[in-house]
Amino acid sequence: MSAERFLCEAIELARNNVRRGGRPFGAVLVKDGKVISTGVNEIGATGDPTAHAELQAIRAASQTLGSPRLDGCVIYASGHPCPMCLAAMHLTGIREVNFAYSNEDGEPYGLSTAAIYAEMARPVAEHLTLKVAHVPVRPEGAEDIYKMWKAAAG
Repeated sequence: MSAERFLCEAIELARNNVRRGGRPFGAVLVKDGKVISTGVNEIGATGDPTAHAELQAIRAASQTLGSPRLDGCVIYASGHPCPMCLAAMHLTGIREVNFAYSNEDGEPYGLSTAAIYAEMARPVAEHLTLKVAHVPVRPEGAEDIYKMWKAAAG
């Protein structure tokens, strides 16, 4: 199956989402040439700022495949994945992403995440829009959460 075919599917999902009042983003998640799941941006419909097309497709695929790991899967997205979506792809083991519209294409419409990518490229201590602080609190007398997890996981 060609990337162009799945990208056209993602774009059609995005078009249909716009027709329903949503944002112009669609995603198709594929494994071994077969569509496992799709997603559209549902931020407006759900009020959930994480309801991006790629994350919706990842959530559905994880349920369909019964695993948080999506090794061997490919995502085809209508637009350039934002850093949150790209991080989710890394965390789930997705091996490839293809997208049709770039950040440069989206910039005139307020649909670029290039500024977020630039901010994320800075060292954490130098972030301008988000204060990030490591505060190593360990409640006295309480079991360490990582040791607790390791013991429970076996």
